[in-house]
Amino acid sequence: MTDWNAMTDAEFRKEVRQFFEAEYPEELRHLPHRPKFAEIEHWHRKLHAKGWVAPAWPAEFGGMGLNAAKLLIFYEEQQRWGVNRGRDMGVQMVGPLIIKFGTQEQKDYWLPRILSCEDIWCQGYSEPGAGSDLANLRTRAEIDGDDFVINGQKIWTTMAHDATHIFMLVRTDPDAPKKQQGISFLLAPMDQPGVEVRTITTLSGETEFCEVFFDNARTPRENLVGELNKGWTMAKALLSFERIFIGSPSLAQNALGQLESFARGRGAFDDPVFRDRFAQAALDVEDHAALYARFADQLKRGETLGADVSMLKIWVTECFQRITELMIEAAGPDGGSIGPLQVGNVSVDVLASFYKARPTTIYGGSNEIQRNILSKAVLGLPG
Repeated sequence: MTDWNAMTDAEFRKEVRQFFEAEYPEELRHLPHRPKFAEIEHWHRKLHAKGWVAPAWPAEFGGMGLNAAKLLIFYEEQQRWGVNRGRDMGVQMVGPLIIKFGTQEQKDYWLPRILSCEDIWCQGYSEPGAGSDLANLRTRAEIDGDDFVINGQKIWTTMAHDATHIFMLVRTDPDAPKKQQGISFLLAPMDQPGVEVRTITTLSGETEFCEVFFDNARTPRENLVGELNKGWTMAKALLSFERIFIGSPSLAQNALGQLESFARGRGAFDDPVFRDRFAQAALDVEDHAALYARFADQLKRGETLGADVSMLKIWVTECFQRITELMIEAAGPDGGSIGPLQVGNVSVDVLASFYKARPTTIYGGSNEIQRNILSKAVLGLPG
């Protein structure tokens, strides 16, 4: 097996960049939607054969074993070439939790199936009335013999209609004195009586999100990961890395590149007001990239990220929204048109980009919640 961490960063970046540039299908680059597994299965099989499905996992579990510096390079090159995240809930979220908290039997059974995508996962966290305030979740799981019996509802469950399994936070002790207590982490099959999935159609006409209803659905007790009633601790285990991943500058950088190409084709740079607004957006993107680099350096030094990493998510998502709003303005009367707009050799779906930017300030913990975290944990302001 290759020791990727023994390479210099420059050598590793070159190898990863060459592979994505040469091998990732052109028709899948920078997709405006999350594809179903059937659309990207051939790409996943190629990654699986190369051993690149799980770059962050230890090599002993089938991953690449990348350190923090190499992992950031890997994701930066994915984003550079528009490599779609695909069906990575298993790799990014449930797999690391099983590695850290699971039994040996759970690791032996579930991890190979995650890598091969024999099992495709969705995340059951958010609920009506308990999205960013996840500790208020109400979905219940009660022990009945050798099973947990699950009742409740999840919402905004990404690609649940394309998943075989769900990992979820459920309330197993409704009488716990604090709302963060009494929550457990369960794995459950989707294809069973008592599980109903309803797709949610977004403004752009996509159906990435779903509602999931549980009516006496069941899962074996051995599908409890970690300790009973200790799921809140597990839910926070990967939070810092998720924040830096969500806060990557590529989201705004890609949008700024699209805006520049589109605006030049439309002659928008002839307007001095537009030039000023574009320059401000470009400076915001550069400022964010510098902030991201600071946190990336912390990871490379092996340091734990603090609560201030929430700044990344706030900055990049709000910058992304401003760029897409400027793109709508640059399109003029065509700004409300559905579908790609052609300008020379450039095709840009300005409305789809605008729609894509709307929920970014909500998912992964709303920006209002992130500001509260910064005010309390970083600035020491009263709650």
